[in-house]
Amino acid sequence: MIKFCTLSSGSSGNSVFVGNDRAKLLIDAGVTAKTIATELRAVGEDPAAIDYIFVTHEHIDHVRGLGVMSRKFGTRICANRRTWKAIGDSVGPIDPDRRLVLEDFPGEICAGDLSVSYFSISHDAADPVGYCVSDRRRKITVATDTGVISPEVKEYFKGSSAVLIESNHDLEMLKYGPYPPYLKARIRSDHGHLSNVACGELAAELALSGTKAIILGHLSTENNTPGVAYDTVRSTIESAGVRIVEHGDVVPPDFFNPDNASSLTVPASSPSVCLIVAPRYDHSKVILL
Repeated sequence: MIKFCTLSSGSSGNSVFVGNDRAKLLIDAGVTAKTIATELRAVGEDPAAIDYIFVTHEHIDHVRGLGVMSRKFGTRICANRRTWKAIGDSVGPIDPDRRLVLEDFPGEICAGDLSVSYFSISHDAADPVGYCVSDRRRKITVATDTGVISPEVKEYFKGSSAVLIESNHDLEMLKYGPYPPYLKARIRSDHGHLSNVACGELAAELALSGTKAIILGHLSTENNTPGVAYDTVRSTIESAGVRIVEHGDVVPPDFFNPDNASSLTVPASSPSVCLIVAPRYDHSKVILL
């Protein structure tokens, strides 16, 4: 069984936990190591047990805690060559033995008994990537900080049981918000961030194809709210004929098992998905699959 949740998500910092009994991973460490440790313990995980941190790109809201996590807990850090170069010494010294370079794009490596695939995404960073994590039974895909979902990236999302996708901004809030024109143009560009509308279109397509849990992440503080993001994406999903299923603090593994469809609150024949908005400053609902 895989456990999946965000520990923090937004312009102030991003970190995601994915793991099982034999391998425990983070995708990004964009908040302090202290915050990461606190949120890991809150979801029943030991920060010293994290085997790897996989880095999406070098922006500070994705790497802030990298150095301390590695120095304090001995965590190994995985990033591609251009991202390592862009990180430089911004996170302090990291033991060379704990620096792993991801070669060959797209690519795949094993982390314990989890398979981690990485692929290029579209953002204004040195060489940004998304990740798929699989135990050969279930697949989780994480891709935030991308201005557009290309057909190639969409292929990586296909077949995912659960995903984290960016729902960064509301188009009207961005248009009439306080940001200067150049920054608005950057955010709207193909190398910027994904809007609620674009996120909703992808979420509906994924839900129709069998994805059962969707986390909306990296919400802008100035140009979005959790309610606006949720309502926009929910409306698009429901318009596609998919029902939204609510769960408490934990999305149970039975939700992903068609053999147990009778235990759900919607008919087995009706496509359904659990839609979650990632909190900015603490962990999300925990997904077990």
